[in-house]
Amino acid sequence: MAAPDVSRAGEARRRRLIAAAFLLPALVLLGALVVHPIGYSLYRSLFDRSGDTFVGGANYAEILRDGTIRTALGNTALWVVLAPTTATALGLIFAVLTERVRWGTAFKLLVFMPMAISMLAAGIIFRLVYDQDPDRGVANAVWVGVHDTFAESSAFPKARPGRDSPLVAAPGGAFETRDPVRAGSAVPLPLVGVAPDALPKGTRTARPPAAEPGKVTGTVWQDFTRGGGGRTNTVDPTEQALAGMRIEAVKDGRVVDRATAGSDGTFTLSAKADGARLRLPASNFREAYAGVEWLGPTLVTPAVIGAYVWMWAGFAMVLIGAGLASVPRELLEAARVDGANEWQVFRRITVPLLAPVLAVVLVTLVINVMKIFDLVFVIAPGAVQDDANVLALQLYRTSFGTDADQGLGSAIAVLLLVLVVPVMLYNIRRMRREARR
Repeated sequence: MAAPDVSRAGEARRRRLIAAAFLLPALVLLGALVVHPIGYSLYRSLFDRSGDTFVGGANYAEILRDGTIRTALGNTALWVVLAPTTATALGLIFAVLTERVRWGTAFKLLVFMPMAISMLAAGIIFRLVYDQDPDRGVANAVWVGVHDTFAESSAFPKARPGRDSPLVAAPGGAFETRDPVRAGSAVPLPLVGVAPDALPKGTRTARPPAAEPGKVTGTVWQDFTRGGGGRTNTVDPTEQALAGMRIEAVKDGRVVDRATAGSDGTFTLSAKADGARLRLPASNFREAYAGVEWLGPTLVTPAVIGAYVWMWAGFAMVLIGAGLASVPRELLEAARVDGANEWQVFRRITVPLLAPVLAVVLVTLVINVMKIFDLVFVIAPGAVQDDANVLALQLYRTSFGTDADQGLGSAIAVLLLVLVVPVMLYNIRRMRREARR
């Protein structure tokens, strides 16, 4: 009986040796590319900038003292909370809604397409999208368009009275006549400072004011003759009207009449304006709305998170869609037959059945955002990179920047590893639990 036992033991030993031979290359690569860098980073984090002096935990204490690194920690926490949950929620919504439309496949393709773009390319795209100039940045072009629909900006933000003008500055950015006006008089209201190409469409050559009995008339125009010449405070033949300028007649602090300049700059007020001062209200000179400073210190982190969600919502949608395809349809139909509406079916049946898939997506994205680097580096301008800073970017700046400190950089790398390990352990436990089912 001993011979079979010996042969079985030899066979088992031979199989172990064969398995070890096949695993050896992978173990060597794992040790060289994963274990050794982690061990060396831990070792290097205990030394100073030069690597010659042992400093113990001083680098880890510096992480807590350094304001820039604390900002990076706070921003990383914001990323972990917002980016994965937003991308997963959008992926869930897209997966559920596109299941019921004919063109759902085409929509999924469009949503997933950003995944084919590198982070660098996406960063360049969104750096342009968030440009402050509405003529270049799509986000501000849309925002300014919506704003101007409800609060149109003036065409004359730089207009002002010229030398010896009958107009003087009034409180609040308005201009008004020096003296009260009388019915039957014609009042010139000259302004300068408006660029010729900024004049409203349909503007014509200004017409000199003509007096009308019982009324106050006048002309608002650009008191400037191209090429020189012309007389101050007089409507010359080639000078342009300021069409659309609003004029108010103010008496005893109260507006008694209003008018708007026509395409030739002329306006007419009723006899109510007799004895009043004419005022050009500040709304005529409101600066054009420049939009939102998406890449300013306040909004830069949410803006970069938006770019990340644009890229990764498609990834979440595809995984959730695959999980949704395996949900038993009879359960959904049974719930509808029992009187559940679509929201109740979604909340009480679809989401609970998709919980394992949602967990996979969420954990994957959490690990992914922990090491986010390139989007922040490319999108955030240099002036606000400290405000948009995250741990992975701070690791790069500390280790390889102009004032490189690889001891502190290694400590940041170890901290990043420590933060990722609990998420990885949770993922491993979840996968083992799923395998036992």
